[in-house]
Amino acid sequence: MSTGKLEDREQTSAALGPFGACPLPIFDHPQIVLGHGSGGKLSAELIEKVFVSRFRNPTLEKMDDQAVLEIAGSRLAFTTDSFVVTPIFFPGGDIGTLAINGTVNDLAVGGAKPLYLAAAFILEEGLAAADLARIADSMAFAAQNAGVQLVTGDTKVVNRGKGDKIFITTTGIGLIDRATQLSADRARPGDKILLSGTIGDHGITILSQRENLEFESALASDCAALHDLIRAMLDEAEAAGNLQGVRVMRDPTRGGVATVLNEIAVRSNAGMVLRESVLPVRDAVRGACEMLGLDPLYVANEGKLVAIVAPQIADRVLAAMQRHPLGADSCIIGEVVEQPRGMVLMKTSVGGTRVVDVLFGEQLPRIC
Repeated sequence: MSTGKLEDREQTSAALGPFGACPLPIFDHPQIVLGHGSGGKLSAELIEKVFVSRFRNPTLEKMDDQAVLEIAGSRLAFTTDSFVVTPIFFPGGDIGTLAINGTVNDLAVGGAKPLYLAAAFILEEGLAAADLARIADSMAFAAQNAGVQLVTGDTKVVNRGKGDKIFITTTGIGLIDRATQLSADRARPGDKILLSGTIGDHGITILSQRENLEFESALASDCAALHDLIRAMLDEAEAAGNLQGVRVMRDPTRGGVATVLNEIAVRSNAGMVLRESVLPVRDAVRGACEMLGLDPLYVANEGKLVAIVAPQIADRVLAAMQRHPLGADSCIIGEVVEQPRGMVLMKTSVGGTRVVDVLFGEQLPRIC
């Protein structure tokens, strides 16, 4: 047997699953790059080829922001997330606030009432004790505001220069106490796409702090817990007798609104058409994006949600959002269509149409 054939055989064997029966996708990158954490195409490839292919099961394959589990007659939402933002303090919040609110939101967009959290801290040697206390205070305040309890956790310390001050991983459990069926595969042609407010605030705030950029208008992260806004939306749908009309809810963090809508379009095997003229973007964020060559649709948010809602109740749900302080700028930004399946299009302000695709790599690394 030639050396080349032996290498081919070894590569084939390495790509086989348990018992050599099921070939696993081949991950083509010899090293992990920042773009693998972008939420874009590189992230999707990493998740599918390295993780989903090895741990595949019906719950995991839904690929929603949370797993919905039925245990002893109750429906529970279960989620976990890691936070590596730099800088760790920024206008509108800090890494601690981000960790609590981000996990609360991942539970809430699944229709759950957030209940309990766990937190694991990786601390770098040399982190100021005062900074750690400030972060813990922020987490305690955010947890109290969201009505959740942090009930367990873990702490590890790594050598100086082997981390970046502090990384936090939070895990959350919530109770789904009504007959919601929220999932990215439920969007239907004719449904309306609702957005709860201005986009790009968090990502541009982080970038401005990191790069010492100054703009005429002050920028602040939109970091917020969305559970109360979501409850108001579901209450309105239930009052209208159409709870199932709220099809999907997602918080557009990494990768922004564009990435989230592309994921929903693919999962639902439907198309989407957005209207550029109605997208809510603060002037400061728009100006910063134009100067830096960024698209607000791909910039991270930490206090906004996207909802796909049946047309019969879209106006009622929108009105309920607009009555809430976190949804005052809510609007309908587009609708779900039959074709082209799995794609998101944008009707531009000048009358054209463009494809809103998923980015390959990273616009802004380490923003959450």
